[in-house]
Amino acid sequence: MTDPSPRDPRDDPRRPAGGSDRRSGRLGVGIVGAGRVGPVLGAALAAAGHAIVGISAVSERSRDRAEAILPGVPVLTVPEIVERSELVLLAVPDDQLADLVQGLAATGTWQPGQLVVHTSPRHGLEVLRPALSSGAIPLAIHPALAFTGTTIDLVRLRDAWCAVTAPTPVQPIGQALVVEMGAEPVIVAEADRPRYAEAIATATEFSAAIVAQSVGLLTELGLPEPGRLLAPLMRSAMDAALGEAGGAVGPGTIDMASFDDGPTAFGDPRA
Repeated sequence: MTDPSPRDPRDDPRRPAGGSDRRSGRLGVGIVGAGRVGPVLGAALAAAGHAIVGISAVSERSRDRAEAILPGVPVLTVPEIVERSELVLLAVPDDQLADLVQGLAATGTWQPGQLVVHTSPRHGLEVLRPALSSGAIPLAIHPALAFTGTTIDLVRLRDAWCAVTAPTPVQPIGQALVVEMGAEPVIVAEADRPRYAEAIATATEFSAAIVAQSVGLLTELGLPEPGRLLAPLMRSAMDAALGEAGGAVGPGTIDMASFDDGPTAFGDPRA
């Protein structure tokens, strides 16, 4: 994919309806999708000082979630959000992303110099090509986190890593947005995006399947609160496995052997 040569959008004199000030580095952010991810990332960006100009929400449940996490932010149509935003965050399912981007390009809704960020683990920049053709600046930022769609995710985001795929000239912008949200950025090349997505899916789906199977077995035995029984075991087992795989222990753990065997590397690798 050809890298665009955009100017930094923070230097663009346009001012969105949300009242952001590009001269101070603040952006007017619009969120497309009020599932578990969009409102949480919107709240993280708002906490960093960006102005949330609107969010799209279709179902009553998504509207309730948007109001709970982003109180007072107006619910708008997708075209309204794109027209009013300097940064558009596309937090939609993987299988809806391409049609959404293409549809907005077909109606001439994308704006030159506008940042367009999607949160899909599988897609890189190619899915945003129609927006790029309209002059927008594409970025793919995926938080490696199992979202609950509640404010607890804002705390967990501080220990998370985000995969950033962006044209080289604007990689610093993607990295800065991740840092502003409280997470740690890591660059993932466009060609590596499918393997990255496979790793994320394997960790997420395998963990969920193992927990469900274990809870089911304990439930059959009649043990009370099997989830609470398994929680410390699963966390400690995951920390140990991550430590062995990555050469570092997990968050909040101590490698007891280090007291006798010399210093060890501490870190927070996560699935």
